[in-house]
Amino acid sequence: MTQPADHTPGRLHLGAAYYHEYPLAGQEPDLARIERDMETMRSARLTLIRVGESVWSTWEPRDGQFELDWLEPVLDAAHRHGIAVILGTPTYALPMWLAAKHPELIGESATGQPIGWGARQEMDFTHPAFRSHAERVIRAVVGRYAGHPAIVGCQVDNEPGLRLLSNDGIFQAFRAWLEDTYGDVETLNREWGLVYWSHRLTSFDELWRPDNNWQPQYHLAWRRFQARLVDEYIAWQAALVREIVGSGPGAPFVTTCISYEQAAVEDASLSRALDAASCNAYYTAQDALAVPHSSPMSPDWIANGTWAVYELADLAYSSKQAEFWVTETNAGGIGQNAYNIPPFDGQLRQIAWALVSRGARAIEYWHWHTLQYGAETYWIGLIPHDGAPGRILDEVAAIGSDFEAVGPLLAGAVPDADVAFLYSSDSKWALSAPQLQQPAGEARQGPNPDAYRQLALPFYRAAFDAGLQVSIVRPAQLVGSGALFGDPAAFAAARPVLVVAADYAASDSLLDWLCAYAEAGGHLILGPRSAYGDEEARARGEIKPARLARLAQVTYQEFQSVASSIPLVARDDALARVESPVATAWVEYLRPAGASVLASYDDPHLGAYAAITSSAAGAGRVTVVGTVPDQETVAALVGSAVPEPVAGWTGLPESVRVTSTTLADGGRAFFVHHWGWGSVSVAPPSPVVDAVSGERICENSVIELGPWDVRVLVQDVD
Repeated sequence: MTQPADHTPGRLHLGAAYYHEYPLAGQEPDLARIERDMETMRSARLTLIRVGESVWSTWEPRDGQFELDWLEPVLDAAHRHGIAVILGTPTYALPMWLAAKHPELIGESATGQPIGWGARQEMDFTHPAFRSHAERVIRAVVGRYAGHPAIVGCQVDNEPGLRLLSNDGIFQAFRAWLEDTYGDVETLNREWGLVYWSHRLTSFDELWRPDNNWQPQYHLAWRRFQARLVDEYIAWQAALVREIVGSGPGAPFVTTCISYEQAAVEDASLSRALDAASCNAYYTAQDALAVPHSSPMSPDWIANGTWAVYELADLAYSSKQAEFWVTETNAGGIGQNAYNIPPFDGQLRQIAWALVSRGARAIEYWHWHTLQYGAETYWIGLIPHDGAPGRILDEVAAIGSDFEAVGPLLAGAVPDADVAFLYSSDSKWALSAPQLQQPAGEARQGPNPDAYRQLALPFYRAAFDAGLQVSIVRPAQLVGSGALFGDPAAFAAARPVLVVAADYAASDSLLDWLCAYAEAGGHLILGPRSAYGDEEARARGEIKPARLARLAQVTYQEFQSVASSIPLVARDDALARVESPVATAWVEYLRPAGASVLASYDDPHLGAYAAITSSAAGAGRVTVVGTVPDQETVAALVGSAVPEPVAGWTGLPESVRVTSTTLADGGRAFFVHHWGWGSVSVAPPSPVVDAVSGERICENSVIELGPWDVRVLVQDVD
């Protein structure tokens, strides 16, 4: 039986990107296939598809010649079968006729170095000719289907900010932005320190190109500007789409698909123009999802390790501090070659509930039909190359059944957290400058543009390893106009532990807010390379940690890179339980000035200095970590700061993690994951109800979890 698409707010959606326009190899699109696909989707309980975002040349095969009707059978069939639709604008992949007509649109990776056509997102999206053609195709496509009852949302563009662009028009706009930002060239000279190496300018026209730049202040400004271009581009498209489809209650929502670690993305500022944040959530499956995870830190745009899946989800939630949509995630193995790691049985279901537990309200796989050609031939979808549904779709159907049972319960739910974690794009960009970045690995050589995450994310992972839940916040959400959490005392009451690591490019107002947070009762854990630079990435002249040294009762002047690990000596009971603690990556020569020493170095030179200190500060506490400890040590440190996790489950097997969310009625749901093989037993601390089966489970009763299993449980209030 067919049914209209369900637009109920707050429901959980499960779906896939659907490309009827990609026919089977050597064949034309088959209209009968649409009906078969929709029937198969509904039997698998899918409720959502994304369409149309990748095929500008299909919508407009020749300049000004539009073919718009081919999607109508897809939308009509989706509506008949109760499947909602997100309609995409096709602007991230240029048709070749447009590339030929306007070769000046090609993006430049450096001055005079064209990217070259043949992939996607090769263009200068700021160019007037591109904007003209993009607006024309958006108006044609979105205008053709505005008002269609299947459409619940529109996705503008796709994975924006893939590259930093150096086209002349962009450079000229950068100079104009600098002039607007700094007012006059002498201010720029002063703020950037351009007296150094004779870089003083007499006019903005003398500004050099970024290609061989060695000034870190220039580098940070260039990265900020590139992100602003992407923000403006997405906001332009969002406004255009709203002009066509309307806004307000009942109108389709507007979003984009964010790949969170692309070069020119600042997701929180970008998401201000969107109704909901949406993200890619790709990850390495199989043994990489085992907990505990012994592999070393390897931050990437693909999450490596279960902790990294949660970090990505918490990052997506933090974009708007609101629920988010997953517009792409693994179905089978992923990769642009035949190296594939398909998920073990149960892992798709685990990941879906993990993402939902942190605020996702839609899980959409990339994609429905696995392609038989093209760059992503081995990016495996829900339906394999042979076209026959199999193991993957069977598991997705089980997820769909779960979502149908549990979805209404989670409307308005808010993820819980034990620890807040500050994530700073400015510091990430600043520490990617060659003069400021941390050397990669133990080799102490070569560029490492991902220094920020390699220094900061071990502290996020530590919270996960300690069985804690994390809420990510951004500097602009703490200070400045419109800050969501501007009251440090209120934030300390709600989030009594705040971790700040590698926050190099921090403003005075942010550092003062951190002081006020600790004095109001919060426990500030300050990691390495924090409170050293200012908002221009200039080294501060104050005693370090700048503006926090008095409160933290510790100072330092010197620091060093660490080529190999250095043994630590624990002087704190929680840390003493770690068998062989070590320091890695970076060392700050901490000199206590009243603070207690929690750990020091077992080293003939560094033994004179503290590695970790802690001090009461007003009604709260400041703990300073002057290195990147091994994961067990930093997990013990963060874990000891949270004596009573909010979820309330204790004595769990090592492979089990419990996350929780507060429901709209004030109750709590628990997501109990077993990330491993074999079976384990857990016991709830209070009576619960299985949200899927309805089974009532008494306090301290045994719950069995199989390999790669997950249970969704709700507090039993009866």
